[in-house]
Amino acid sequence: MQLYCNSLTQYSRLPTREVKVGNLLLGNFNPIRLQTMTTTDTMDTMATVEQSIRCIEAGAELVRITAPSKKEAENLRNIKNELRKRGYSTPLVADIHFTPNAAEIAARIVEKVRVNPGNYVDKKKFEQINYTDLEYLEEIERIRERFTPLVTICKEYGTAMRIGTNHGSLSDRIMSRYGDTPMGMVESAMEFLRIARAENYHNIILSMKSSNPQVMVQAYRLLIQQMGAAFGESYPLHLGVTEAGDGEDGRVKSAAGIGTLLEDGIGDTVRVSLTEDPEFEIPVCRDLVKRYAVAGKGVSVANIPSIEKIPYSPFAYQRRETFAVTNIGAKQVPVVIADLSRVSAITPKQLESIGYKYDEAADKWTISDAAADYVFTGHQLLNFALPGTLKVITYPATWANAADNEKYFPIYDASGYLQAEVKSSILNFVMLDCFNDETNINDYTGLEELSNDKTVVLCLSSANRHAMPSVRRMFMELMIRKINNPAILLTDSHWQTADEHLLHYSIECGALLLDGFGDGICLGMTNESYQSQIKGSQDTSGRNYASNATVEQFMNATAFTILQATRTRISKTEYISCPSCGRTLFDLQETTAKIRSVTNHLKGLKIAIMGCIVNGPGEMADADFGYVGSGIGKITLYKGKDIMKRNIDSDIAVAELINLLKENDAWVEQPDAIIKF
Repeated sequence: MQLYCNSLTQYSRLPTREVKVGNLLLGNFNPIRLQTMTTTDTMDTMATVEQSIRCIEAGAELVRITAPSKKEAENLRNIKNELRKRGYSTPLVADIHFTPNAAEIAARIVEKVRVNPGNYVDKKKFEQINYTDLEYLEEIERIRERFTPLVTICKEYGTAMRIGTNHGSLSDRIMSRYGDTPMGMVESAMEFLRIARAENYHNIILSMKSSNPQVMVQAYRLLIQQMGAAFGESYPLHLGVTEAGDGEDGRVKSAAGIGTLLEDGIGDTVRVSLTEDPEFEIPVCRDLVKRYAVAGKGVSVANIPSIEKIPYSPFAYQRRETFAVTNIGAKQVPVVIADLSRVSAITPKQLESIGYKYDEAADKWTISDAAADYVFTGHQLLNFALPGTLKVITYPATWANAADNEKYFPIYDASGYLQAEVKSSILNFVMLDCFNDETNINDYTGLEELSNDKTVVLCLSSANRHAMPSVRRMFMELMIRKINNPAILLTDSHWQTADEHLLHYSIECGALLLDGFGDGICLGMTNESYQSQIKGSQDTSGRNYASNATVEQFMNATAFTILQATRTRISKTEYISCPSCGRTLFDLQETTAKIRSVTNHLKGLKIAIMGCIVNGPGEMADADFGYVGSGIGKITLYKGKDIMKRNIDSDIAVAELINLLKENDAWVEQPDAIIKF
């Protein structure tokens, strides 16, 4: 199987063509560039200029502006001239969807145009049409005739182009042959790339965006493989998870998708699509990229053994096969382990931070959907009765003193477990530090012995700076040796701010979960990082961790958000929310918050909130229901890709969305308590 990157074990940037966007060089081992997109009306020149300046001063190296029609495309000249007059030379990108003539105008003005091959020439009517080979080739020729003029203009003016495929806006023609798949996304872009290459035009960047990180990651990998096979080279890649949402959800989903690729040296520019003001996207981009600021074209950062043939497909999700140890492994959802080992005296009140609330008067526990399955207490036994579903992990000496061996379980390092005389007959956790600088493949001789023990759950981590590939390599080793014990992902963060921790956890765990690795997750912090949070240090988002409980709550909530983002365990409502732009027809942030406030108890439901028809039925991808701007003060509601209620007044649209959910048996009343014991 041809790899999609230089190495799965040593960090090395993927070599790509160098592209010039104005005076900015992109690809060919240049720094990973940061970009965002304005949310103002493009016809409001001064508002767009002022917002662009805020983005540039926040660190944006490219600024994208929507140009849905000829008039907006023409006004890009006024915006550009004003920015240049004020001394800003940052390249501008015109965002084009349905209008080729707008693209041809913009290409003469700004430094880069973005076209979506799903709707630039092809149209999407959500019809399944069967094309004969001849009909299909005729459509390709029609695309060539309509797209070539833009290529010619870009060549003449030195304008760069992004061919940007979106999962949700694949054309009916592509869907008819490839379906709603990563390969369909790749072929949609490759058609346009072949036309451009035939015209000897190479100033091209590509993207494969989806609101589903799993689809997004697979599409980029396939694109690299297909470009390598067809052309013997790769073009620069723009990374992004489209419609990621806001707050922690948007950051986690973006980091899981973008970070998975960055970990393997893939990506030349990034944009984090948040439903927030665009300048707030740049610090998140910077935090993502700074992890990979290494000298030279590649750097060896760990003693990870190379591998010639990988035992899984990186292009299609399949969870690693394991046997079950109690509620861990096999086909069960990944568990969450909360680390309370730094809490000096754990009380029922402390468990609120991990999803368990105790009513002393009624002697009842209320358990949320985001309640941890296990709690690690280190040397501490709890002096109160536990809620029915919660179990405790301790060090072996402490476990030996526990009265309840069906609630308490020990955790060992590998050598300690193999030498231990007393073990649990039900469940034992065994930690492995994967391929640190002192170990190699031959040091894991005890793995076979562990594999014969049906009580063992492995806990994988790595002290290496580039930890994720170390743990991934261990998963590959387990598969090669046919060792099917379930495995927990242990991830500590050494960073300082909440956003840095959030991105670190999302990348380290998300990258593994997206490839089918991991039967559970446990997040922690180094002592220095933990203590800095206890002291109440604030991050750039203003979040404050003033007490032990708040830090643990953050880590527990993050664990569940990562599992949700990777589609491995659904514990809450999912919102697919576009980042807003000049096409948006209502206040997206306010509306998203309003819809979230009345629907956030609908576990497993996917609701898309889209500012306009461009980010409407196409970009909603796999949403169950959609709330889409269709005119000033007007909303259209969708079920899947079907219009259910058209042009509703925005002041009653949220109520009508609830009615639509009720009509389709997707609504339940919000309970005061979810589960009681």
